[in-house]
Amino acid sequence: MKDKKILITGGLGFIGSYIADELIDDNEVIIIDNKSTGKVENLQNINHENLTIIENDLNDVNLDELLADIDYVFHLAAMASVPLSIDNPSKCTKDNLDATIKLVDACKNNNVKKIIFSSSSSVYGDNTNIPLKETEYPLPKSPYAASKASCELFLKTYYEAYGLNYISLRYFNVFGPKQDENSQYAAVIPNFITALLKEEQPIIYGDGEQTRDFIYIKDVVNANIKAAESDYNGIVNVASGKKTSINELYKIICETLGYDIEAKYLPERKGDIKHSLADVSNMKKIDYEVNLNDFENQLKETINWFKTKL
Repeated sequence: MKDKKILITGGLGFIGSYIADELIDDNEVIIIDNKSTGKVENLQNINHENLTIIENDLNDVNLDELLADIDYVFHLAAMASVPLSIDNPSKCTKDNLDATIKLVDACKNNNVKKIIFSSSSSVYGDNTNIPLKETEYPLPKSPYAASKASCELFLKTYYEAYGLNYISLRYFNVFGPKQDENSQYAAVIPNFITALLKEEQPIIYGDGEQTRDFIYIKDVVNANIKAAESDYNGIVNVASGKKTSINELYKIICETLGYDIEAKYLPERKGDIKHSLADVSNMKKIDYEVNLNDFENQLKETINWFKTKL
């Protein structure tokens, strides 16, 4: 992708900042982020001549003005937490669904070429038809998951009614360097790594036999760009298509770090799902495939980043 004008909502966050860094040299990039979880320090070059940062909320700006001449929108801004959405469903609806509807309508009004929406595997809920296909009926267990499923429907509607091109990317468990271990809602991998490096006892919710489909941050970035460049409209799982139990993951991280600390097991968290595994055949429609042999090396890269940071 070259010589395009791109808007990234939530572009100071974990995933959004990686997308911005990847596109910035060859494109004009505008980031809008209210900094609720994102931070400028996530970007490699905040003074890049092709970069504009708007520190504001999607619900509080004139989006028709912002989207003038924009070619592509990567929409990542959201309340990205199941527990927080359960605590405050009204704010989740405002931040995720209301803001997305406003954004999609502005994309339609300004003839944006395509919007790439960051959705979530949480829309599947406890669906047992594993591996999960995009055609499965959503079974959300939290306001966060319900908001993502609702956004997908609005995008499909705008495609059918107005011809607005879109892709909803259902991320499974994303990990990699720069993930925020200080967040109350941080993902399991940075939590494990940080606790072990501090020689503390990591927490595992439930019995640890729940499984997840982990996907490396660089694969997520590449999938976003491929999705934008593709002619496909619809939903695509972004995952490895390989399941790993939380206990197995913890064992690998312990072995990599050379630690032997027993994890602390606590009751399951409300809204968490038991098993998650993607059918990744739809990724071929955006011409992308994950290398399954890289997982342990990707974990090592992530661990080394946290070692340096801590």
